[in-house]
Amino acid sequence: MLGGLRRRDLVAALLIALVAGTVAASPPLDTLRGLSIDLLTGLRWRLVGALHDPASSPTAVVAIDEETYRTPPFEHTPVVTWTRDIARVLNAVIEGGAKVVGFDIVLQTSIEQSRVTFGDETLGERVRGFDRDYLRALNVAARAGKLVLGQVQHREHPIEPSQGQRVAVGRNANIRALNAYNDDDDIVRRMPLIFSVGEERLPSMPVELASRALGVKPENGIDGTISLGGYRVPALPPNTLTLNFDGGADDIPTFSLADLRACAEKDDKEFFRRHFEGKVVLIGTVLDVEDRKITSKRFATAAEGSRGARCALPPPSGEGKFVRDSISGVYLHATAVNNLLRRDAVRELERLPGAAIGLVMAVIGVAAALVFSPAWATLVFLGAAVALTAGAVAAFVQALALPFLNAVVAGALALMATIGYRFVAADKDKRLLRKSFALYLAPAVIEKMMASNKPPDLGGESRSVTVFFSDVAGFSSFSEKLTPTELVALMNEYLSAMTDIIEEHGGFVDKYIGDAIVAVFGAPLDDPQHAVHATRAALRCHERLEQLNHTATAFKGFKLGQRIGLNSGEALVGNIGSRRRFNYTVMGDAVNLASRLEGANKYFGSSIMAADATVALTGEAFAWRELDAIRVKGRAQPVKIYEPLAEAGRESDRQKAHAEAYAVGLACWRDRDFAGAMQSFAAVAETDPPSALFLERAQKFAYKPPGPDWEPVNTLEGK
Repeated sequence: MLGGLRRRDLVAALLIALVAGTVAASPPLDTLRGLSIDLLTGLRWRLVGALHDPASSPTAVVAIDEETYRTPPFEHTPVVTWTRDIARVLNAVIEGGAKVVGFDIVLQTSIEQSRVTFGDETLGERVRGFDRDYLRALNVAARAGKLVLGQVQHREHPIEPSQGQRVAVGRNANIRALNAYNDDDDIVRRMPLIFSVGEERLPSMPVELASRALGVKPENGIDGTISLGGYRVPALPPNTLTLNFDGGADDIPTFSLADLRACAEKDDKEFFRRHFEGKVVLIGTVLDVEDRKITSKRFATAAEGSRGARCALPPPSGEGKFVRDSISGVYLHATAVNNLLRRDAVRELERLPGAAIGLVMAVIGVAAALVFSPAWATLVFLGAAVALTAGAVAAFVQALALPFLNAVVAGALALMATIGYRFVAADKDKRLLRKSFALYLAPAVIEKMMASNKPPDLGGESRSVTVFFSDVAGFSSFSEKLTPTELVALMNEYLSAMTDIIEEHGGFVDKYIGDAIVAVFGAPLDDPQHAVHATRAALRCHERLEQLNHTATAFKGFKLGQRIGLNSGEALVGNIGSRRRFNYTVMGDAVNLASRLEGANKYFGSSIMAADATVALTGEAFAWRELDAIRVKGRAQPVKIYEPLAEAGRESDRQKAHAEAYAVGLACWRDRDFAGAMQSFAAVAETDPPSALFLERAQKFAYKPPGPDWEPVNTLEGK
């Protein structure tokens, strides 16, 4: 097909590919880039599994979870009264060897600040000093560089820890923003790297925690990127880190605050050392209804829960039964820290390389639409899309996110646009040509001409074929009794039915000569079974004519007879005629003999006659009976002729009886036993026209035997 395209079509195809690739890579479709990351995260998790052992996670989470809210002393008490217990856990975690602890919760108020009256004083005055242990723990950890409190940037008034906490940790030196970065579709796929607070540029919570864990300061690059310990953080869009979630719910070890509080109370220092030494620890909420984020992990989530090792309390029953597409916000920061420390943040392609991938897929879509039919083109393109997806998953294992959905969309747009172009423009002329020539040429000839994209020329080739000649018996006797309109209707009905059968069996109609049909099996397409298919078509035509004689209104009550001649052999097949006009036809001695056999039927009273060459090629597919050996006009050599009775095993009892009697009679005839021949033929002559013919001939020779030079060959004088 490609070789037959005109320059106009190639230019149009190139423009379609360019436009489709450009559109798919344009900013309005950036949502597909994000969706690509989501799908790759899910596919990688399901196909490859977790990339890291949870025990190797650089971070751990201390969860304020449902268990905490249900366990004394936290049960039925406001969170602002939990500070002493949080301080106890904080001290135990740091003493256990944690590198740094970050708070993903913001305690905006202190119970010491309460102005609710309680007797003659306020509640705050009555509990003065309640937060002393908590503030002391914050101060000690902050002075050691092992604590970072969180706040949420919110216009001019950030949501920040209470004043006492801010003072205890040294204000902005140990407070960092917890904000996340939401894409246009409100999905969290990235975390900010730097925040501007007044005149200061401060690292985000994940960057601060990672830098303290590594003991290095983040370095700002001249291109707006940052580096951490020699790792240049990929930032597309600028000033963001694209999160690389591992998948599932246990990729980051999570411990319940309630269990850790009980563990600190029993002073199990070894437990804290075993699970928190060298870790970055985040304290945050892991609840079903609070601080939930939909992220690029939404297709790779599992039931959350504090399923880290237990120290003092038994694990709660029924925890983590529900799978949601959201995750707790603390895991955003934990994942970002892991990505920074493992140096495996997702790398996204710039727009130009992404557009190049889209252009490749668009070219594939265009090429498929030009070469194949729409259905096959779609299958080819789907195969390419699957291959691209597999390649994208493999790349994502290495933390490279290919915008494969944009590329698939580019290819799909190009595929549909090219199919539409072919339908409207490129194939318009070919459809007209195919539709017009289908009335004159075999479909296979037309397809061959379309594939070559050039007009047919004179010439032919020698092919082994079976030629099919048919004629209507007694056509002249009834045609003169019909009006021209009625005659045309009758012939159209007859010829249409016969042509359909011929084409269904792989033949093509060479020409119509009045009421005669000339058909060829084995050309223009090769058909090793051409003799079988031609014989089967002849039998089916005979059956169909019997049906038409009883049902076709166009026949006006006339009962049509039919004669068919079949012969196989080498023939010249091709475009034959003058330089200005020619036909795709067949020529040769095999054709002439088939024509003579069609006419020979009237001498035997048969409907279908085939030469021995055809019978030899059909093998055992049919039940045959030999009729005679004849010499037709124009040929010196005699030919044995046969009549097909039915497909092998399907002949009737009458056909078997006729064939057996006829075979005995023919053998007697050839042995000059004309009396014996008369006896055999007479047994079936009343219902078998060929036997009646031979009976008459045998009677003549029985009365007057032929001379000694007689040969059992019947010479036909007419056509």
